[in-house]
Amino acid sequence: MIESAQATPATATRFERLWATKNKDDEWWSSFVTSPIAIALNMVVVDWPILTPNRITVLSMLAGGVASFLIVKGGFYSFLWAVFFLHLSHIFDCMDGQMAKYRGISSPFGSYFDKVTDQLKVFLFFGAAAYAAYKQTGEVTPVFLGFIGVSFYFIRVYVKYLTIFIEMENDPEYLADCSAVAAKQRGTQKAHSSSRIWNGLLWFLGEQRKFFLFNETVFIFLISFGLLFDRLTEILWVFAVSQVYYGLRRSFQRGSQIYRSHHLDLLKPLEK
Repeated sequence: MIESAQATPATATRFERLWATKNKDDEWWSSFVTSPIAIALNMVVVDWPILTPNRITVLSMLAGGVASFLIVKGGFYSFLWAVFFLHLSHIFDCMDGQMAKYRGISSPFGSYFDKVTDQLKVFLFFGAAAYAAYKQTGEVTPVFLGFIGVSFYFIRVYVKYLTIFIEMENDPEYLADCSAVAAKQRGTQKAHSSSRIWNGLLWFLGEQRKFFLFNETVFIFLISFGLLFDRLTEILWVFAVSQVYYGLRRSFQRGSQIYRSHHLDLLKPLEK
């Protein structure tokens, strides 16, 4: 998600300014792997005029397309390179938002372009994984698992944005109220100890719960695991079951909150 960066002191170093652009609500794998790598790469290229956030979004999509092609192609070395390009695609996906916030040029179109390409990549990655598993096993089950997983994942996304649309129809200040609640929540989070190492360990352990949300960054990890250890069909089962669960759960949860007019609950950051 592309958000406005928090204000940073004029004397802040390039690293501090880039670190301030890191999404505080990053998803699992990006939180401690791809997003920090993206910051390291942005340390080098963030001021290059030839690169813009939207061009990096295009690079992310291209890298995702290469990864999908390699998965469909099949073979041990193709799968190894596919894992590399999967991660490169996601690193670029982190870099575009960081660069936009660092330069102060975040835009509605940039956010739209980023989110649309994210959804396209989910379709490409799991479509390719399902086809590769079909080639390996000769069974059609992986194709159905991929179809079911992608369909219910899109339901998750649709329910989130439909909920936001409905709430805005009834309250034009809904998004501003959501931002205020989110800022208040961040402000109440306090360190548990004066030790930076201990706080870092607690943060890292706390981030692991995000794995079970089974969202885009978890998908990168799961597909990579399936490619490296020849477990694509098993990964597709995990994908399909998790997306059916969350698709149905979020549909019921948001519908119930809207029906019962639990607007305070809907002001909290909405998970897909």
